[in-house]
Amino acid sequence: MAVKAIATIIALFLAWCIVRPISALTKAAQALEQNNFTPRTLAKVSRTPDDMGYLVRVFLQMAQEVKAAREQRLKQQVQEVLLKELSNSDINWIIAKGRRTEIPAGTVLVQEGKAADALHIVLDGTLAVTVSQGKVSDWEIARLGSGEVVGESFFVGAHSTAITIKAIETSLVLSITQQQLAAKLQQDVGFACRLYRAIAILLSDRLHRIISQLGYSPLVEGQPLRDVLFILGELNDSDIDWMIAKGSRQKVAANTVLIREGGPVDALYLLLSGTMTVSVSENKRNPLTRAFAPREGRETSNREIARLSRGEILGETPFIDASLPSATVKTIEDSLILSIPRQQFAAKLQQDIGFASRFYRVIATLLSNRLQEMLSQHGYGQPVVSKKQRLDKAVEYDDELNFSVLDHMALAGTRFDWMLRRLKGI
Repeated sequence: MAVKAIATIIALFLAWCIVRPISALTKAAQALEQNNFTPRTLAKVSRTPDDMGYLVRVFLQMAQEVKAAREQRLKQQVQEVLLKELSNSDINWIIAKGRRTEIPAGTVLVQEGKAADALHIVLDGTLAVTVSQGKVSDWEIARLGSGEVVGESFFVGAHSTAITIKAIETSLVLSITQQQLAAKLQQDVGFACRLYRAIAILLSDRLHRIISQLGYSPLVEGQPLRDVLFILGELNDSDIDWMIAKGSRQKVAANTVLIREGGPVDALYLLLSGTMTVSVSENKRNPLTRAFAPREGRETSNREIARLSRGEILGETPFIDASLPSATVKTIEDSLILSIPRQQFAAKLQQDIGFASRFYRVIATLLSNRLQEMLSQHGYGQPVVSKKQRLDKAVEYDDELNFSVLDHMALAGTRFDWMLRRLKGI
């Protein structure tokens, strides 16, 4: 009996020794597919001299090749954004007004906590995006290469930034001063439309990359009216009239999925009342398989990452990003929305250049704000002022509101109330 028990224990131990590395390898393959694999998770197993160690070393080599291929494809996509979105006359103006500078490694183009004074287009080289980790050190969260644009914060409404961007090798940048760019954006609505759209595309891509690096932030409540007040403050009265005329007021029952992760988006939505949840799937299946799965088979384990309340905008990113939605949006309670069909909204953007310019500026600003908020929720960047802290009049704090912003929000609030009254009559 003792021999049999020992044999059983040895068999179980050997099975554990085999199954454990295979399980780790399976998880690593899933992480590689989701683009969040880190080699250190397999470092210990890779050093073993047995067949499993060899298999892991082969996998790590393959993972490195996959990562390099992804980075090359992403670099190519980024390089093409400005060339695809800007016209020849836009590029000629930028060349004429911009200043080409070769900067050495270590040169800081954007400093955390400070406002940018110029827009920089990276022509060649590599920049690092870092966030501060208290007094310890900076942490690199992304790298930017040829075709990227940095310093956009000054014309998308941010008076400071939560990140530092500096060259990690000798790089070539083309810089345009804030004054020159502001004047051009004011005078040339076509240029403004195309540049804002290009910036929005680049910021959307940057946000997705940083999320894959940091992960989703802890669950946060949406700030009521935040998105819509900003949008209504930027749009004209005629824009709002058009949205009301083309949109339809819809009552949505609780537990209704409005946007499904990996599925098509049918409309631009404005949440007039109610609460919605934003969640991401823990099981990253093939999006086509998920989209065409039977209704009862669509529910997977989802992790809630945010809640949306009155005034939030949903479904705006497909107008600047061709990728499928990365999260599911579902009503928690009976809600009221304004729905504008995607085809009609896309046609409006094509036909009305002024409306498109204002809309793309709004989207670029919202993406910039979401990036700043995400970093803040992870504990990076400049801390906000505590209730007991004395304010220094000479310092402009990150969470400080100025009177022009308050006036802007008051106008937007009036427009939102007016919109609600108009919609009640429909």
